[in-house]
Amino acid sequence: MITDFDDAYTNGAYIEGGSEYPAHWAAQAERFREHLLPGCRKELDLAYGAGTRHTLDMFWPAATPKGLCVFVHGGYWMKFGKADWSHLAAGALDRGWAVAMPGYSLTPDVTVGGITSEIAKAITFAAAQVEGPIHLAGHSAGGHLVSRMVCEPSQVPLPVLERVEQVISISGVHDLRPLMQTKMNETLKLTELEARNESPALRRPRAGARVMCWVGSDERPEFIRQTDLLANIWHGLGAAMACHHAEGRHHFNVIDDLMETESALTGLFAP
Repeated sequence: MITDFDDAYTNGAYIEGGSEYPAHWAAQAERFREHLLPGCRKELDLAYGAGTRHTLDMFWPAATPKGLCVFVHGGYWMKFGKADWSHLAAGALDRGWAVAMPGYSLTPDVTVGGITSEIAKAITFAAAQVEGPIHLAGHSAGGHLVSRMVCEPSQVPLPVLERVEQVISISGVHDLRPLMQTKMNETLKLTELEARNESPALRRPRAGARVMCWVGSDERPEFIRQTDLLANIWHGLGAAMACHHAEGRHHFNVIDDLMETESALTGLFAP
């Protein structure tokens, strides 16, 4: 039984060198943007909306893209930006896919529901730039957001939604109600109504959606529970569900395999 929800949703304090990861991610991302693979190119800060954070970065492979991969970053809907995660495009880019990295507004300037709407617009914008199938992946809060894209009803237009072949929620938060018992809710400002409306685990999936719930075996118990929850509750509701516990991975390094061309995670994201 959880008695301290702030502790249950704390990651850095339980990871060796946890406080050093954000600077490390930002440095990796900058190096990646400065030294793209031969023949690849980038387009930064493309506007998909009117807000200051309504921009995305596109990374293009050397040849015609096989399709579009979209990665949505985490940070509990209240921190980080798209430029902190560019390096996670490496594996998919090397496999010949175009990769979009959307930014989005942060709480408390916008609600979690508002962020859901922004990501739907970002995916729609990116889809107009690239033909072919679409694969979505997100980490932590980003895992929640990509899962929300294939909830019924979806804010993604049907012609775009029909192109979405795979969703990967990496360490996603799929039931937001426990977060109302954390100090983070002073910033998130979740109400009971919004927490219910924005929880993928409390909605039905789009029929035919393919969803992988991916989590590190060394993550906090609550993140493992949140991952298994969606895989279980959407089972039998018309979606093709799978779940994987990545051996030896914690919340901060579970995404590292996206940098590797031949990793199982990248193979799922960009077949």
